[in-house]
Amino acid sequence: MTEAYVSAGVESPEARTTPAPVVPHPLDNPALGSLTGPHAHFAERRGRVLRYPVDVSPWLALPDDPGAADWADLAALVGPGGDAPLAGFDGQTPDGWDVVFSLDGVQLVDDGLDAAPDAEAVRLGPADVPDMLDLVERTQPGPFEQRTVELGTYLGIRRNGALIAMAGERLHPPGWTEISAVCTDPAHRGEGLASRLILAVAHGIRERGETPFLHTAASNTGAIRLYESLGFRLRRPVRFMAARVPGTPGEGRTTDVG
Repeated sequence: MTEAYVSAGVESPEARTTPAPVVPHPLDNPALGSLTGPHAHFAERRGRVLRYPVDVSPWLALPDDPGAADWADLAALVGPGGDAPLAGFDGQTPDGWDVVFSLDGVQLVDDGLDAAPDAEAVRLGPADVPDMLDLVERTQPGPFEQRTVELGTYLGIRRNGALIAMAGERLHPPGWTEISAVCTDPAHRGEGLASRLILAVAHGIRERGETPFLHTAASNTGAIRLYESLGFRLRRPVRFMAARVPGTPGEGRTTDVG
């Protein structure tokens, strides 16, 4: 019957009543896209739940449709009394799980960045981690751990040997790379260093044929204005949160990861 409608160039009743499947956008669950894609080599897994090693990044990833078994696997990964940071999770936590942190944020994507390399920017690596951690401690750009530098390219600007600004790559869903850890020493703010580094990191992302994106707090209106002036546009609001696994730390036995 459908063939007759097709040959006549008319949409069949079946086509009108069957909705097209919804394909999730990779940025709707960016940690999951990262850990099942370009960052799969970092992934610690239990069932459908994944996480980064805690010295790389705090983020865990639930599937798009988490059920009771997934929350049980998340609890096993984190352990009783542990905190589970989730990026972009908009659902409800199960009974007994306390939300210990919640932040309204925004997600912005490249919409015409004038990306370009920067002559003063240098590639940062493991030897630079102590200076990077010191700058992060003084500027608080967001989570940055001992091995975060392994997630992608990090660029910095040094003056008289001191690291005064940096930016780099964090989450990496297929076809996209997040720009993160954008920070400048307070004594050098207002010099345009953050903008230069964002555009330099974006240039490297573009060179790979990928698209830059980033996150910031919804309340950080100054940063949002800066990002929009550089060529980012708002894609959607996001929620960053952490839920505490029921139980007392050390209670019970966390099963193996694999």
